[in-house]
Amino acid sequence: MKFIAAYLLAVLGGNLSPSAEDLAAILESVGCEVDNEKMELLLSQLSGKDITELIAAGREKFASVPCGGGGVAVAAAAPAAGGAAPAAEAKKEEKVEEKEESDDDMGFSLFD
Repeated sequence: MKFIAAYLLAVLGGNLSPSAEDLAAILESVGCEVDNEKMELLLSQLSGKDITELIAAGREKFASVPCGGGGVAVAAAAPAAGGAAPAAEAKKEEKVEEKEESDDDMGFSLFD
């Protein structure tokens, strides 16, 4: 990850094709150890490719990845059929606790 970060920093700095020495200089300037094998592997995989195109392709791949906890909602809905009353009581207790905690700030809030 640190090699990718160094590569991106070099590109942002104007060097569109950073070398191993450029990456090593960036990493050593912040006290990171340099593993030449990993750095050469990264550079060989990025050789001749445009970083903005790679980032755009990665974003397209992430668009197809489901996220947001859809499985959690299904798992939470199944037990709710048998135990709806205890869940409602727990929510009421949580609301009471939140009210008590808000009184501890002596009427001051970040948003007042």
